[in-house]
Amino acid sequence: MSVMTVDQGYFETYADVMQDIAKTGYWPTTYVSEASPELPVHYHNYDIIGYVVSGSTYVLDEDGERVNIGQGDRLNIPKGAWHAEGQVTDTVTYIVTISEPIAFLEALMPMEPRGPWPDMTP
Repeated sequence: MSVMTVDQGYFETYADVMQDIAKTGYWPTTYVSEASPELPVHYHNYDIIGYVVSGSTYVLDEDGERVNIGQGDRLNIPKGAWHAEGQVTDTVTYIVTISEPIAFLEALMPMEPRGPWPDMTP
């Protein structure tokens, strides 16, 4: 079974992130998460690595336990790893990388959420 891991304090600069992305060969994009509710635990069908560029929030692991994340942290979310983004009270900016060159929304499509999806309308 795949498990999400959080590497806290993994990077200090944008250059550090770019070097790590070059090593993985993953496809990067920027994702800005505005204020939003906690999501239900789910998984994705693609390997994803996220880098928290600014802001802070938390993620839920496969057991629904909170793991705080903030600037400088890296999230490694393998295909099939249960996880969820926690409530965002302010803006969190990520560089999100995907193992394959596919549409961003397809890669982040939540699979089998363990609970109802919250209303995301502003």
